[in-house]
Amino acid sequence: MIPSDHFTRFYNEVFKFLEAQGETVLEDYFLAISKNQEKHILELIETDGLAGMDAYWTHIKIEENCDLDITRDDEHLELRMNVCPSLSKVMDNDAEPMGRYCDHCAGWIGPIMDKTGYHLVYDVIDRKQPHCVMRIFKDEAKAKAAEREAVLPMRWPGCTRD
Repeated sequence: MIPSDHFTRFYNEVFKFLEAQGETVLEDYFLAISKNQEKHILELIETDGLAGMDAYWTHIKIEENCDLDITRDDEHLELRMNVCPSLSKVMDNDAEPMGRYCDHCAGWIGPIMDKTGYHLVYDVIDRKQPHCVMRIFKDEAKAKAAEREAVLPMRWPGCTRD
């Protein structure tokens, strides 16, 4: 198994290579990641909704040793990544980080949320700082309101929100 220190750096180089091939190639790759991630989270969302998402990301928080705060109520889930381990490892590297490295998170999460009827607001805040806020809403109007407050909202392949 590749250690995460190496994996994220490898990912960074793959993203750079794919981006050089064109936006469609990069988006296709994000969609392939999303399709693969469905195996891990889709059933949890379909059966347990926001509670299933909470369970999934709580497991990830522990597994990846993330400095991550998760809050949930009846209407939404919020993940506040205080220090992203993935971007931190990419930045601690002799190779230049891909300028849009953070797009891969929204790139795989967004299509799953669209497929399950939830509404994602992914605020990267600053592409050069390893922190972000992801909010997932049941109600589209609440998502749109939250997105107006976002500093740097992300889009994903197939995103239809203005």
